[in-house]
Amino acid sequence: MALQNITLPGQLGASFAEQTVTNATASVITGSASTVYTVEIDNSANNSAVVYVKLYNDGAPTVGTTDPWCILRAPAGAKTTYHTNGMTFGAALAMACTTEAGTAGTTSPSGAVVVRVVYT
Repeated sequence: MALQNITLPGQLGASFAEQTVTNATASVITGSASTVYTVEIDNSANNSAVVYVKLYNDGAPTVGTTDPWCILRAPAGAKTTYHTNGMTFGAALAMACTTEAGTAGTTSPSGAVVVRVVYT
């Protein structure tokens, strides 16, 4: 399964995106401005590899060249959740996952990484 977006009921009016095929190819979550509140990274399938989820303020980023807006680390074999007070993406919201931190990293993890994002 690839990227799935769901609108959450309630006052926040938030959306929930789940990417189950997260790799070094960028996936666009939304092509418009958004605010991210939670990012959960499930790296339990990669027992020996730390992974980095790169979030982009760009509707068509090129992994390895486009500077990420934010890079989130998930330890090997673990699930990690990041909560924010609202991280604003003014243009669009996209993500990719690599085994190297920094802009230039382009290597996909060997195992599946599931990323869940709550955003408006």
